[in-house]
Amino acid sequence: MSGEAAGEAAGEAAGEAAGGTAGSPLTPPAEPAGGVGPGEVIRIGGWSRLSTCDWPGRLVTTVFCQGCPWRCGYCHNPGLLPARGPAAVSWNEVLGHLARRTGLLDGIVFSGGEPLLQRGLPQAVREARALGLEVGLHTGGAFPRRLARLLEAGLLDWVGFDVKAPPGRYEKVTGIGHAAASAERSLRLLLASGVPHQLRTTVDPALLDAPAMADLDAWLAEVGGTPTHRQTVRPPAA
Repeated sequence: MSGEAAGEAAGEAAGEAAGGTAGSPLTPPAEPAGGVGPGEVIRIGGWSRLSTCDWPGRLVTTVFCQGCPWRCGYCHNPGLLPARGPAAVSWNEVLGHLARRTGLLDGIVFSGGEPLLQRGLPQAVREARALGLEVGLHTGGAFPRRLARLLEAGLLDWVGFDVKAPPGRYEKVTGIGHAAASAERSLRLLLASGVPHQLRTTVDPALLDAPAMADLDAWLAEVGGTPTHRQTVRPPAA
């Protein structure tokens, strides 16, 4: 097995089992994937009923899925990291809200956290599409096989892909050793799919200096991607 394949397999197994990586000092307690309870499709930690910024050019509702297997130090949604975090709203409630507003929204964005952690995500996507909504996804690429299934099924209309760093800096940013292999595999799948997307990078100067950003540009050119949309990390409120 190649290093990339081994990294992907390790990433999928660790993420599906616990939302983290065994042996890492940042590993959260073992949790079921997505922290989904009986009768739930996906676990939602937050909900923006109306958004003009989560999908460029679209008027959408955004659900923030609970749980993420990575531990980026600058994460602006730390409350969404634990898979068993409190649910803000049920998927059925969101779905009912959308059904009553058919024709008023362009689509829905599944964000996070890491929405691909949710095993019920394909079902939720299909139910949203049945209402006539376009579907967008925000992801860091932690689960390549799950992303591949959505892309191959033609269930995604747009993807906002968070490119954390050049491969050599992924562990420093995410705290997870296999993150670079999983992210690269996901990125290649996305680029090959032809699905419209935006690549973006949150730049923490303490983690990504000028040489690192040059490495990032070179890597993206190598895999066939375009330069990322970049935003500087926002310092925590005093």
